[in-house]
Amino acid sequence: QVELVQSGGGSVQPGGSLTLSCVASGFAFRSYRMTWYRQTPGKQREIVGSISPPGRVANYADSVQGRFTIARDNDRNTVTLQMNSLKPEDTAEYFCGVSVLGTEYWGQGTQVTVSS
Repeated sequence: QVELVQSGGGSVQPGGSLTLSCVASGFAFRSYRMTWYRQTPGKQREIVGSISPPGRVANYADSVQGRFTIARDNDRNTVTLQMNSLKPEDTAEYFCGVSVLGTEYWGQGTQVTVSS
């Protein structure tokens, strides 16, 4: 079955960096676009960015453009989210996600807290 297992995250001061990882299994990882989302209490989950199956093209939300980088390693079934110049408003629970044959799958979520 499809499984997405996240790691990374934690607490950091403004201006700091964190990297999230997501290891996938149960589907043909290299054939699917992978997406990172985030959610804060009381708000809808929002797209942070996504990366094409070959990994050549990544798209980002305006709020993170230039600060966050999504990469993937199709040999290791892994997608990462490198977050630099973090701001307090980046505080959220972050999820990796994939849509496989019309069904959405999510990682377990990772909390990122940006605070001084």
